[in-house]
Amino acid sequence: MKHYLRLIENYIGEVLQDLPAISLDGLKGIGKTSSAKVFAHSVFELDRKQDLLIVTNDIDKLRDSVHPVLIDEWQKIPETWDYVRRDVDANNEPGRYIMTGSISSKNSDMHSGAGRIVRIRMYPLSLQERALDIAKVSLMDIFGESTPFSIPIGGETNISFDNYMDEIFLSGLPAMRVTNEKNQRRLVTSYINNLLTHEFKQEGIVIRQPHTLRRWLIGYAAAISSTAGYNEILDVATAGEGDKPAAKTTIAYREALEKLWLIDELPPWIHGEDYYSQLKKSPKHYIADTAICTALLGLSKEKLLGRNSGGNVATKFDEKYGNIIGRLFESLVFQSLRVYAVVNDAELSYFHTRNGDREIDFILTQGTATIAIEVKTAPFVDDRDVRHLIWLKKQMGDKLTDAIIITTGKMAYRRPDGIAVVPAALLGA
Repeated sequence: MKHYLRLIENYIGEVLQDLPAISLDGLKGIGKTSSAKVFAHSVFELDRKQDLLIVTNDIDKLRDSVHPVLIDEWQKIPETWDYVRRDVDANNEPGRYIMTGSISSKNSDMHSGAGRIVRIRMYPLSLQERALDIAKVSLMDIFGESTPFSIPIGGETNISFDNYMDEIFLSGLPAMRVTNEKNQRRLVTSYINNLLTHEFKQEGIVIRQPHTLRRWLIGYAAAISSTAGYNEILDVATAGEGDKPAAKTTIAYREALEKLWLIDELPPWIHGEDYYSQLKKSPKHYIADTAICTALLGLSKEKLLGRNSGGNVATKFDEKYGNIIGRLFESLVFQSLRVYAVVNDAELSYFHTRNGDREIDFILTQGTATIAIEVKTAPFVDDRDVRHLIWLKKQMGDKLTDAIIITTGKMAYRRPDGIAVVPAALLGA
């Protein structure tokens, strides 16, 4: 398997220099163990029977081993969480423990670990990590610039719309990046089946209607890059059925899928009310990986480019929320921005008014710095494409650090109105 340089690894190294314990959270197969092993001197992989037995019978092995100690899939022995918490209370020397988990634990009896264990979310590979091209526009540089809209924007790429389409179907999970299309689809389908059956059972999560859960997830995938209501998703997922699951059942579905880090909800910008009073409050929906999304919807590159969705659930949302290709490209950009936000200690959100007259795909905030980002699937940008960014710039003045429109084009440049135009492959952390 190809080795990918992960941006999160520099971040982990910095955190471990000062803090005693971290927890790497994220989707199964995302690369948490590989990144953690870069720093670990002792490794306990609790999904291996031998290590599971060792820690079960003598949990003090964690304290007595050479640090940093990696406790991989810690949720297999939930007691390890409180053990680490108590141990770092007694000895808060930096770089003692790295924990990884593929299940989001919401056990009310378990201590949050706040103040002792720093939780770091790991996401699928960003475009920068996939090394499509060298990132020439750095969000870190933009955040660090004291004068708004002053960072020079330039660079050229050979990455085309067709390449981005390939990346939508190629997974951001390192082990699933198989170039043979049929084998890649088989791998992703098997992965989804394993998550929804084996992983749920193994972690004690009981789903009474697994078939309806899968259909709800397909409906959710059809609503990516939108703020569709959960009842609306349910209606699409169970079209033609008289006996629909109750609302509390769909809440249970969402919580179960969140536990596996499979769905990703983007919150509205908390400070957006400062500039517009009537904002949407509901989250924006994404699937953690675009390859998982396209597999759920039964889409292929040829089908999309041929504008033939074959009657999939996705077409029912196309009429209301726009073109599925654009939403998938936005989702691909979202995956990258998630990574860039983590390593910049930034928050990611969106800005939409209730009636849709003002909307900005992404807002990145770091302290008092704010970057507004729009996504356009086409390679070229005109005045209409930047109108919402221009409006926000006028509203915020010097409080807006920069505004960027991300495209599938070739050139990065700054427009006369100050808006930066950046091909997706040239944007980096």
